[in-house]
Amino acid sequence: MKWNWGKGIVLGMVSFMLFILYMVITMSTDKKYRHDLVTEEYYAKEIAYQTEIDAETKMNTLQERIVGQKTSQGWLLSLPKELLPEKIQGTVSLYRPSNQQLDFDLPILLSGSDLLIPDHRLVDGRWNITIAIEYDGEEYLYKKSIVY
Repeated sequence: MKWNWGKGIVLGMVSFMLFILYMVITMSTDKKYRHDLVTEEYYAKEIAYQTEIDAETKMNTLQERIVGQKTSQGWLLSLPKELLPEKIQGTVSLYRPSNQQLDFDLPILLSGSDLLIPDHRLVDGRWNITIAIEYDGEEYLYKKSIVY
């Protein structure tokens, strides 16, 4: 059997296809390469996304911004002073991209215009904070990624 460049190209293409097939099968069956969704109900969240955009726009129209800083007790969020603390209702959601078991929600309980997320609930690393506020029938939304 004589070896020529045509057989080399065919052999190279078949080798490449086998390599790609091996990688696809390995990635889809190995438990080490889990493919989790960020949220289970992403279709429902996609439909409600315009209301999130509107709430974020309302938050950006306020004169002051929400300011967060790390303290010895935890993560301290200072809400805008133009929002009266007794009229604020809502939740603070903390999402940990690397570990779903660490995600949690807190109701907004203010001491003045400050909200403290306790240190014992937070693990060092990246967190996504979402604050959903209802104030006088209006919805406000704040999203921020932090490194604790």
